[in-house]
Amino acid sequence: MHNSEQNAPYHLAAVDLGSNSFHMVVAKIENGHVHILDRMKEMVRLGAGLDEHHNLTPDAQERALACLRRFGERVKDFPQGNVAAVGTNTLRQSKNAREFLHKAREALGHPISIIAGMEEARLIYLGVSHSLAKDGGKRFVMDIGGGSTELIIGERFEPLHLESLNMGCVSMSRRFFAEGNLRKKHWAAASTAAHLELRPIKTDFRNIGWDSATGASGTIKAVRKVVKALNLEAYGITLDAMRQIRDLMIEAKSLEHLELPGLSEERKPVFAGGLAVLMATFEALRIEHMRVSDGALREGLIYDRLGRIQHEDTRIKTVDSLQQRFQISPQQARRVSRTSYHLLSAVESTWKMEHQHAEILHWAASLHEIGLAISHNNFQKHGAYLLRNADLPGFSLEEQDWMSVIVRAHKGKLSNKLFDLLPAESRLSALRLTALLRLATVLHRNREDETAQIETIKAKKHGLNIEFASQALEKRPLLSADLMQEAQFLKAVEFELEFH
Repeated sequence: MHNSEQNAPYHLAAVDLGSNSFHMVVAKIENGHVHILDRMKEMVRLGAGLDEHHNLTPDAQERALACLRRFGERVKDFPQGNVAAVGTNTLRQSKNAREFLHKAREALGHPISIIAGMEEARLIYLGVSHSLAKDGGKRFVMDIGGGSTELIIGERFEPLHLESLNMGCVSMSRRFFAEGNLRKKHWAAASTAAHLELRPIKTDFRNIGWDSATGASGTIKAVRKVVKALNLEAYGITLDAMRQIRDLMIEAKSLEHLELPGLSEERKPVFAGGLAVLMATFEALRIEHMRVSDGALREGLIYDRLGRIQHEDTRIKTVDSLQQRFQISPQQARRVSRTSYHLLSAVESTWKMEHQHAEILHWAASLHEIGLAISHNNFQKHGAYLLRNADLPGFSLEEQDWMSVIVRAHKGKLSNKLFDLLPAESRLSALRLTALLRLATVLHRNREDETAQIETIKAKKHGLNIEFASQALEKRPLLSADLMQEAQFLKAVEFELEFH
């Protein structure tokens, strides 16, 4: 990636834009080992900044941007690609997330992606599993965020079963403990809601089973601190200890009168909602004891980014798995990907294409025939739907949108509307990548490695000029006809394809 000498020390950072707080960790990587140098955390309460229309309020945005500017100062000298930053549940829900992300990236000085709940669960497991002793057996891992709760069963560093539930400490506190009311009926209502959320998944989790249970992040760490301060349990967390804490909270009747040893003022407003989720999970899954881990989403991001640098990219596994599952021809995918990359190499400096564009083109080329598993008619539409809506480990939601758009537009008639899923500033790049993929699929329509030899490719802002080797097109009248048709299709989106 950016580090040609594999053993030279370098730095990675991970930023987690959570619904309750923003976190950043900075790590030094030396001989493949991760040494955490710095941890930063700010209580931003992004989830509490969603209005009734699910838009982030100007106040919430400003709190978030101010925090990201401070984080950005710490990582301003880091190379692009050495900072992994992700948004979670609140940004998944927010209707104006796109506009906010544009400002957020400027504030941090590095790209920020929104990830799906299942990808969040995978990264949490990765972070937690690296922080645990290398014991055998299955591990249950839980993380309660501001807006979602992730549950994972895995072995060593591999998650086997993942779920992301739509409840968290911020959302549950707002819904059931509004204005700090802690009376018994509010706990009963919160417990019922949490059990309903857990109901569809509890049988599967119980049947799979686990040998140890570990919790991560703010709520679970806060519960452990209170358990310890009250001398309720020497190690970890139990249901009995939590019930005693809940009874003390009911006794206080309101947050205003609550004095719990070990509970910080900043955690107080969202503690009841988080505790209700944790208790319901213990009850539904019959958890007896849970230890607490220092590792979480941001550590998972560090290990995931380290894997990419060391050529252990989860996205490669995901693409391989999709090719097998949907019976995509790996030979054709490879041909189209190779030719797409050859075309991109010729135009990347003129079009100012970046590393991530090359990656997106490769993934889209590798999966462009995924829709054939559903139907040969309009398979590009089925492919686009699958790539946008499937859980794809390793990919951000933005990367899935890019792949979906390019696969949807790689065949048949074109219109500018096909690119509306992407932000306005990305649409020209997406159109250019689409044009390259369309050309590559045309050049390999006969599904053979050999195709017409290209002598030169010249890029214009909205077009391409391709010169083929002498006689190459005369010998391939079908290819020539396909290219003429392509030129007509591309004209509809004001892209000029010239060839001779």
